Amino acid sequence: MIVVSHRGPYRFDRDDDGNLIAHRGAGGIVSALGPLLDDKSDTTWIAAAMSDDDRAAAQAGTAGALDLNLRLLELDREQHRLHYDVVANGVLWFLHHGIFDRTRRPRFDLRFRDSWDAFVAVNQEFTDAVVETAAESEIVLVQDYQLALVAGQLRARRPDLRVVHFTHTPFAGPDDFSLLPTDVGADLCAALASGPAGFHTKRWAEAYRQSARATLGRRATVPAPFVASLGPDVAALEEVAGSADARAAASSLADAVGDRLVIARTDRIDPSKNIVRGFLAFDRLLEARPGLRGRVVFVAMVYPSRQGLAEYLAYENEVEQAVARVNDRWATRDWLPIVLDDRDDFVRSVAGMQRYDVLLVNALRDGLNLVAKEGPVVNRRDGVLCLSPETGAYEELKSAAIAVHPYDLEQCAGALDDALSMPLDERALRARKLRALATMRSPADWLADLVRHAGK
Repeated sequence: MIVVSHRGPYRFDRDDDGNLIAHRGAGGIVSALGPLLDDKSDTTWIAAAMSDDDRAAAQAGTAGALDLNLRLLELDREQHRLHYDVVANGVLWFLHHGIFDRTRRPRFDLRFRDSWDAFVAVNQEFTDAVVETAAESEIVLVQDYQLALVAGQLRARRPDLRVVHFTHTPFAGPDDFSLLPTDVGADLCAALASGPAGFHTKRWAEAYRQSARATLGRRATVPAPFVASLGPDVAALEEVAGSADARAAASSLADAVGDRLVIARTDRIDPSKNIVRGFLAFDRLLEARPGLRGRVVFVAMVYPSRQGLAEYLAYENEVEQAVARVNDRWATRDWLPIVLDDRDDFVRSVAGMQRYDVLLVNALRDGLNLVAKEGPVVNRRDGVLCLSPETGAYEELKSAAIAVHPYDLEQCAGALDDALSMPLDERALRARKLRALATMRSPADWLADLVRHAGK
């Protein structure tokens, strides 16, 4: 079996002696697949070399010396930047998450065309690597929107391979998808429609099917997409939660919040995560409920992301300004309403998830949102989940969560109030149900679904 993803299961850096050391990579795909594929000598993982140390590991053969057969591609730096920053993150991410400011963006000009050529070329390099590596009739699992053309390219060159593409983001419906240049939209849909395509929820699968029909024409063959939701790795979460580092992080958090109620969130600083509106809803809650002042702390474990994009830098600034405004308005000598922690630290996030009384996930749109499942697994306080219906996880968890409208500050403030004031017996009942729902599917279940559909 071959796994193909933009980011690999390991990242490399150097120790004090200059030796290359492998560390488990970040991201949901790595978290889901990595533990399942460790020690599997018959599996190859193809990914991009993301850093200079990754490139050095590829050149030295270090990447291939792990328990997992890892092949890191040394992509042309400028092509890779155009592929990743301009097209994948600057266009496709915004498109599928519905976060374009349409009066200003997108604008498809000659710069975009150069970037699209780079996107095609980088996808082709991944395809070339698979063609060189794959045995006859081997299963190939292609992951996510950065490599949306690979499955189609592979099927054209190696029809013997059993290829499946899985998209971890939402998929834009026809109205949004039509923003793309006609030929670009057709290329993307044709590649996905060349074989099995999977999504986390029926909603995204149906949006893809409708967009493919509208883009390719009613007479085009668009195989029915499949749905395979991802669940958390419970054993790995519990191992982290029980670690000495997690206990230290929990102690530090306890020092910061004391015995107060805790609203928590943990996200990348990404416009689609809707962090600023969450703070504004909290501000409205404190205004409407004076009795909560000094009794509740919003612990925001958020960290910078994609800082090569102006929109992300601007949004990071908005996040910081929103925190400052709320704290300036309400803070007292011994109470800080919002505690902002901007470290990219998974152990810290797990400690925060153990401690929350309310977990806020108010994303504008999200393919799944694994945090909404991980939180209930490790939480120790019968915490309440406030969850946006625009997340993929909502369909699975809605019967035990409180819905939060991602744009309605008054409704979100009311939902937080309801969650904080919920009777203990109802909290306990919801928490038990959430844990059961969140753990109904495991990463192994998800992988088995992909392999099964690849064989069709």
